[in-house]
Amino acid sequence: MKFARIVSLALVGSALAAGSAAAQEKTVRIATEGAYAPWNFTGPGGKLEGFDIDLANELCSRMKVKCEIVAQDWDGIIPALQAKKYDAIMAGMSITDERKKVIAFAGPYAVSPNGYLVAKSSPLAQMPGTGEAYDLVKQKDEAERAIEATKPLLEGKTIGVQVSTTHPDFAEKYLKGTAEIREYKTTEQHDLDLLAGRIDAVLADATAIIGTLDKPEFKDYALVGPAISGGVQGDGVGVGLRQEDTELKKSFDEAIQAAIKDGTVRKLSEKWFKINIAPKS
Repeated sequence: MKFARIVSLALVGSALAAGSAAAQEKTVRIATEGAYAPWNFTGPGGKLEGFDIDLANELCSRMKVKCEIVAQDWDGIIPALQAKKYDAIMAGMSITDERKKVIAFAGPYAVSPNGYLVAKSSPLAQMPGTGEAYDLVKQKDEAERAIEATKPLLEGKTIGVQVSTTHPDFAEKYLKGTAEIREYKTTEQHDLDLLAGRIDAVLADATAIIGTLDKPEFKDYALVGPAISGGVQGDGVGVGLRQEDTELKKSFDEAIQAAIKDGTVRKLSEKWFKINIAPKS
């Protein structure tokens, strides 16, 4: 009887310890847009899916924290972070100097150049520079020459971009006076206007365009133009954090570097984008 009592007490103690450990497990709330496939999107039954979602769960596992991922409209995603609605942003967000004035970034965990989505029947389908890639920091002169070469075809055209991304900034700097730029709240909205013929092209991340081209209704469309990264396009894609959360940034940075080094980011990017967009370790 005494032995049974000791065993029983030991089991109760173990259960309490396990319960205490579970209660102390830290939860990191991560916001994503849920409308930017294949980076992040809302799948059947309202489930969040995509590259950002898979990688967020992977990083949380490496940091030994519980991951809670929530959807947040893009145009309010930074203010809600600052208001402490959640702890981090993983939403295909480019690291830019303007954003670094108000939030911090861990990473980058991906690198994605821009490109144009156009109808194959459009004259824009013959845009020069297609298949070529340039960095506005490392290859500034070559990149700007490639951009200039696209302007004759873009003259007088209407181009859709998503608001509060790097693409309106790119258009303002390089296409002002050449094309009309129309801003949209979501990528789905400018994609639909392109299908309806209300705009001539979409300027977006090449990775997002690759996701759009997987949809049956876009079988007669193509990704064209030079792939431009760096400069106003930002320094890659990172995890947005409050500037005071230095320990969380350190944890994310370490987890991201480990996931890049062991090939996890490459594997996930090839799963979702069919190309490797992992930064060099």
